[in-house]
Amino acid sequence: MDIDFSPFFKKYEALAQLADETFDRVKQAHPDCVKCDNGCSDCCNALFDLSLIEALYINHKFNQKFDGQAKEQLINRANSIDRKIYKIKRQAHKDFESGKKEIEILMDMSLKRARCPLLNVNDRCDLYDYRPITCRLYGIPIQIGNMSHTCNISGFEEGGKYPSAKMDVIHQRLYALSLEVAIAVRSKYSKIAEMLVPLSMALLTDYNDEYLGFRTQEEIDKKALAAGGTDG
Repeated sequence: MDIDFSPFFKKYEALAQLADETFDRVKQAHPDCVKCDNGCSDCCNALFDLSLIEALYINHKFNQKFDGQAKEQLINRANSIDRKIYKIKRQAHKDFESGKKEIEILMDMSLKRARCPLLNVNDRCDLYDYRPITCRLYGIPIQIGNMSHTCNISGFEEGGKYPSAKMDVIHQRLYALSLEVAIAVRSKYSKIAEMLVPLSMALLTDYNDEYLGFRTQEEIDKKALAAGGTDG
């Protein structure tokens, strides 16, 4: 496959910039409530997943920036963290199958901690300029569905009326970009645009033709002919 992801990355970067601008506006309006500062790494221990476009972007920037021993050390950290996250998610799935309410499972998950593999020994992000949108908005109120959330370290009071980032809208735009990628690579996986993975897995994955389900024009034509034959 020879596809240039840069047009999709530019669209993603524009969305990331909007997230930065939203954060800055809220911080300027409520400077005493936003506690983010150098050395604060609370958000770097939170559990969250990346959309396909974000995973591709982070993977691309990671492979651009790191090589040799530094990259190997980060890969090893990512492997260790990914195993921990897998165990947490597996337990959540078991709880769901046993009949535990989804809201309770989500609340339990929100309390789980897993140190990001990109967080170095000085509590600084090794890929800060290209960090995910969730990281960019952490520390200000966010709205998911009809519920508002914010960092426990912040000064925002529960129930207070503050401007918030609407994550449902952001997730919709991330999905739309992911779908554009899936269409561009002519993926044979119908649900790949809905894929969500932790950052650790994004670093570890080789996003090659096989993983993305790339189909050649010949494969597409054969499938179309087969479908036509079946219909006939």
